[in-house]
Amino acid sequence: MPSLVFSMLRDLDVRPGQRVLEVGTGTGWNAALLAHRVGAANVVTVEVDGAVAARGRAALERFGAPVEVVHGDGALGCPERAPFDRVIVTCGVRDVPGAWVRQTRPGGVVLVPWGTYYGADEATARLVVDEDGRIASGAFTRSVAFMRMRSQRFVWPRHDAYVSGAEAMDAAEVSYTDVPEDGLRRAGFVVGLRVRYVARNADRDRGGRRAVWFYGLTDRSWAVVVFRDGRERAKVYQSGARRLWDEVEGAFRWWEGHGRPGPERFGLTVGADGRAPAAWWGADRDAAWPV
Repeated sequence: MPSLVFSMLRDLDVRPGQRVLEVGTGTGWNAALLAHRVGAANVVTVEVDGAVAARGRAALERFGAPVEVVHGDGALGCPERAPFDRVIVTCGVRDVPGAWVRQTRPGGVVLVPWGTYYGADEATARLVVDEDGRIASGAFTRSVAFMRMRSQRFVWPRHDAYVSGAEAMDAAEVSYTDVPEDGLRRAGFVVGLRVRYVARNADRDRGGRRAVWFYGLTDRSWAVVVFRDGRERAKVYQSGARRLWDEVEGAFRWWEGHGRPGPERFGLTVGADGRAPAAWWGADRDAAWPV
């Protein structure tokens, strides 16, 4: 989408003469735009798919922008060309590789689409590397949707490993909720920030009945909320050591009580040592928690 490409390049704020690493070559168009801005010699782009890398390299050469195209794992960056002033990532991640922080100069920017296990909701995080080169931190800028980095693609848990037939449903704890279906969907990014290690899967409509499942990724806890047309309350089933729906509903109520904030009200902090990232809330970073 051209508008997204240009918005991300604006967030990157690249200046003439800066050295740029791109993760995910694709067609080569984004690399060509960067080359036009900073010079082809200052851009290196890494692509994990060999065929895609070859096509991107050929397109850049035809265009007259001989950017270096590396066929390799973008999670490793490109240490032989580091340090970089800017790193731009064109695939989604859940864990920001420490190599990207280590290979960026202090004060440099890493722009990366980031999301949680909770769902497909992502936002671009504009991370600025601190003067020691050990931490990168910054606010989310906009909602996006990218293919996930190949090494971080999620393998969905098998439903029957959690819910083994009607007996499991009969044994589950039952309650009701007035959380609206569309509100739960709109709050997805924020709920994902606040509820750790939970995957959500919305079933298709079945005659006016829609089930939204939640699976714990650290144990076999599960929950499902069943929305029905024409009903103000939805039925909830949950089972396991964690009460997943209680956690999700609590996060939704937090989102609602704070004015339904979008991703731009939050930020992300990651370390060059690959330690677990933390999210934070508010312009003054009023609170922070692991994600």
